[in-house]
Amino acid sequence: MKKLTLLLISISPFYAHAQQALKLWYKQPAGNVWTAALPVGNGRIAGMVFGNPAEELLQLNEATVWTGSPNRNENPEALAALPQIRQLIFDGKQKEAQDLAGEKIQTKLSGGQMYQPVGTLHLAFPGHDRYENYYRELDIEKAVATTSYTVDGVKYTREVFASVPAQTIVVRLSSSKPGTLGFSAYLTTPQKNAVVKASGKDLIVNGTTGSHEGVEGKVKFNGITRVIASGGSVTTADTAITVKNANSALLFISMATNYVNYQDLSADAVQKANTYLNAAVKQSYDALLKGHIAAYQRYFNRVKLDLGTSEAAKEPTDVRLVNFSKTYDPQFVSLYFQFGRYLLISCSQPGGQPATLQGLWNSEMSPPWDSKYTININTEMNYWPAEKDNLPEMHEPLVQMVKELSVTGQGTARILYGARGWVAHHNTDLWRITGPVDRIFYGIWSMGGAWLAQHLWDRYLYNGDKRYLADVYPAIKGAALFFVDDLVEDPKRKYLVVNPGTSPENAPSTRPNVSFDAGCTMDNQIVFDALSAAINAAEILGKDAALVDTFKTVRRRLPPMQVGQYGQLQEWIDDLDNPKDNHRHISHLYGLYPSAQISPDRTPVLASAANTTLLQRGDVSTGWSMGWKVNWWARLQNGEHALKLITNQLSPVGQHGGGTYTNLFDAHAPFQIDGNFGCTSGITEMLMQSHDGAIYVLPALPPQWKTGNIKGLRARGGFVIDNLEWQDGKITKLVITSALGGNCRIRSAVPLKGMSQLKKASGENSNPFYQVTPVAEPLVHPKTVAPLEIVAPNTYDVTTEKGKTYSFTAL
Repeated sequence: MKKLTLLLISISPFYAHAQQALKLWYKQPAGNVWTAALPVGNGRIAGMVFGNPAEELLQLNEATVWTGSPNRNENPEALAALPQIRQLIFDGKQKEAQDLAGEKIQTKLSGGQMYQPVGTLHLAFPGHDRYENYYRELDIEKAVATTSYTVDGVKYTREVFASVPAQTIVVRLSSSKPGTLGFSAYLTTPQKNAVVKASGKDLIVNGTTGSHEGVEGKVKFNGITRVIASGGSVTTADTAITVKNANSALLFISMATNYVNYQDLSADAVQKANTYLNAAVKQSYDALLKGHIAAYQRYFNRVKLDLGTSEAAKEPTDVRLVNFSKTYDPQFVSLYFQFGRYLLISCSQPGGQPATLQGLWNSEMSPPWDSKYTININTEMNYWPAEKDNLPEMHEPLVQMVKELSVTGQGTARILYGARGWVAHHNTDLWRITGPVDRIFYGIWSMGGAWLAQHLWDRYLYNGDKRYLADVYPAIKGAALFFVDDLVEDPKRKYLVVNPGTSPENAPSTRPNVSFDAGCTMDNQIVFDALSAAINAAEILGKDAALVDTFKTVRRRLPPMQVGQYGQLQEWIDDLDNPKDNHRHISHLYGLYPSAQISPDRTPVLASAANTTLLQRGDVSTGWSMGWKVNWWARLQNGEHALKLITNQLSPVGQHGGGTYTNLFDAHAPFQIDGNFGCTSGITEMLMQSHDGAIYVLPALPPQWKTGNIKGLRARGGFVIDNLEWQDGKITKLVITSALGGNCRIRSAVPLKGMSQLKKASGENSNPFYQVTPVAEPLVHPKTVAPLEIVAPNTYDVTTEKGKTYSFTAL
């Protein structure tokens, strides 16, 4: 009879695992279709590579090229009008309240600035419109985009990468026959306040961004492309550089701005760009490539996923996308998962800006939603994979932005609400504005800062670093403190509620176009999490005991989640849901994911109601909404339905509402990068969860993924899943490293044979990062929720030592 044996092994160097080819590849160029081009980026600068033989296009971005300059956007009339607005809502006059708020709270200043492109590098190759044997790829194991084709028997190859160590985009052009490489290079820019010229070996664009919504544009930017040819001749005209009869050429693209931080534009853009460029050109191409790959793979190689493969994997990426719903192609899911990790590494690096609505890639001067930070879901979703998919460093730009918002948001809390702490609404930008933007229907939502603060707390649950927690504690505390002052008593129910509040971007069918309400379910859930994070952080750090008591008192008075007349989880405090509502925002399921307030095991009635809500809303949705739904179905332990949403996502644009472009960018539509990150997170949640007091392995494994393995995931409590293998849906090997020591609680979707020799779970847990915060009694109706229960046959505790690795192997 087989038994499972616990082996203690010493830490070894990180595993090396040969993955199946992780490449996006195509048999045709992108032409003029931006969403067919391939993205490269180093977290600060980025390019879209089109792969056109006759005229290559590299569309360029730099993370701080935004319109405007430091500014604030609070409406000073808000505070005086707030009591009347609140009373109108309590009186059932939501429309009147919304109209008044539109006059008194909606900003009369900036509704947010725009993220904009630097320009485009053009490389014109005479005669290359007659090409054969075309091929282009993005190798996401090496972060290199390559294009190749033949003209008159000569093979031409282009390689492009964005280097973190060199802080430049590097392009190598080569031909198989010496003396046959010829091209002209020139820059164009859509920026009005910019000048383009050629000087020596350099193409230069220099300018200042424009003004927007009354905020003067003051970001000075500089871009330089240096052309270095091997052999042949190089000539320079006013705005172009021409290379003839060369053997090969290297192009170095450097970009920089005068941006220092959200309140300081004192840097020298030209000097910065030249410093990066001059350092890069001193290195050989081989050294640059080696350094780039090493820096990238330091992050990327941490996680490996193998779900199996099939003949379908031999087809080009665009063909696989069209066929995915009709063929068995599990490797396409692995590719898409890893592409999400590639994008996060490429657009969010330590010391840089967070990923925008489009990551780091944008070609439009007036992009959709300004390509800024939409913090009522989209920015948060961008970072769902960061911790669990072993990219914690990529989380740092968001952490820094939240710390900055916790400063600017203090003014908004005081001016608009007369409150302590800090607040941010549903959008922000490079300048860290925190007042309401857009129509007040959307803009009144005041939970953006509190939701972002959860990222600070969740990051601690993974790293257990008290020094880090002490650093971010003021932001966590301030997000909770705001609600101590802002919440008001509902005169009817006596709960403390957010008023005015809203369920993001939705409204009850009984009140079309009127979103205003008090005590909306998502508001209550986020306030609960904000208070809980502050309580836990303060107690761990031994701070603010009296304030902690206040936080606990406030938390006890929050409204409960409720099951409505259709068996749904209510979106509003009154039972106003329409079962035919198919709105893309299902914000009140925040409590299921990314929060952990709803659980099939701890709160089965609420989980059932969330399940009903998802069925009522349907599967057809925009791209980012599909990504969120994958996570919800995974948390409901329904892997088959989660895979259905992934299948919808991995379909051509428009078939199921959103979908995916040929370069695997998510389609809202238009392109939004959050759907990519949402699906990457959801795939992880299907294979491993750690939010509910245990490492739950294979909680939502669909039957189509009956055999596979994943390596390198991180779990809360300081654990790394070094290896998780399964066959026929059952675990065959599990290897876990403990970075912090303490109790490791393991749960399996199916019984692990032989595990009975280990100490069974007792309901107590010695690891402080695994303490399940009890749901406060007012938040959940006691008649509808089962008590917290550990299922002994499938749940096991292992006492671990810091730095040791534990292997569970079927013998």
